[in-house]
Parts: sequence; C-alpha cells; structure tokens
Amino acid sequence: MVAELTNRIRESLRTVPDFPKEGILFYDITTLLADGPLFSELIDTWAKHLEDLKVDRIAGLESRGFIFGCPLATALKKPFIPIRKPGKLPYKVNSVTFDTEYSSDGFEIHKDAISSGDRVAIIDDLLATGGTAAAAIKLIELCKGEVVQVGCLLELTELNGRDKLPRELVHSWVEI
Repeated sequence: MVAELTNRIRESLRTVPDFPKEGILFYDITTLLADGPLFSELIDTWAKHLEDLKVDRIAGLESRGFIFGCPLATALKKPFIPIRKPGKLPYKVNSVTFDTEYSSDGFEIHKDAISSGDRVAIIDDLLATGGTAAAAIKLIELCKGEVVQVGCLLELTELNGRDKLPRELVHSWVEI
C-alpha cells in the first residue's frame, strides 16, 4: 500500500525546468495538493507512521513544510511549531544560518516552543542538500528537544542531503 501511494505521489508531481534559476529542475507539489483524495491519503498514512515514533510536537519548515506539518499535527492532535525565516516570529527566538543548493538563509524558532525532552518530528517538502534540515535539528536541540525524525515528501538523492544528517532520522516518501 505504501509503495503504491509513493508511486501515485511521484506521478502526481509536475517538473518545471530552470526554476527558480537556470539549471534547477523544480518539483512542483501544487499538483499533489490539487488532488484532495491523494493529499488526504498521504497525510493519513504519514500520521500513522509518526504515531509509532511517539512524537510530542511537529515542527514545519517555512514555507512548504507548513503545508504538510499543520495537517499532520492536527491528525495527531499535537502542537505545531513553525520554524520561520529571520524576523517573522514576534517573541524571543533561537537562530541559525544555513546554505541551500542555490542560496544562504536562516531559521528561527521561539525559545519557548519546545520543552526539554520533547520528541519532535521535523517536516518539510524537500530534502536536497540537507542544509535546512540540519539547521532545524540545531534549533530543536538549542531548545533541548529531541529530533526523532526528519520527514519530507521528496528527496533529491543526487544532492546527498542525508550525508549531512543522522541517516536513521530521515524519512522521505519519494526519492528522485
């Protein structure tokens, strides 16, 4: 059933060459989001997977990690924690910087978003170079939380993002 779901997800995606810049092949998830039954099945299956990890909180990475993280947190009846770009959160924050395959950036999290020992699943749409996921792990650890999974919809295996992360934490639905 999971293999069939993975195939259907892969088939639902649209590729856009040279976006956001020349030489990048962009995987457009809006076609998956437009398929309500498929998106719902993905969230239900992903939530069941996370239940086994006994997560306390779901952290979503700005911005497309919010698309998957919020419904997962809702399905699990767990708090959702937004990990945002700098300057977007109104309270005291922990901050880190990171590099992606085509830029440098930063992330912030409210200092009080996680309690010591909380088991946190980090959710994003894409694992490419691993820079954003590694930064998110640092943020969770700064808050004294424990990362139990880095979950993503797509993994671009040729960019070796897993190599920057504890490999046992990474879960991707579709490897490309």
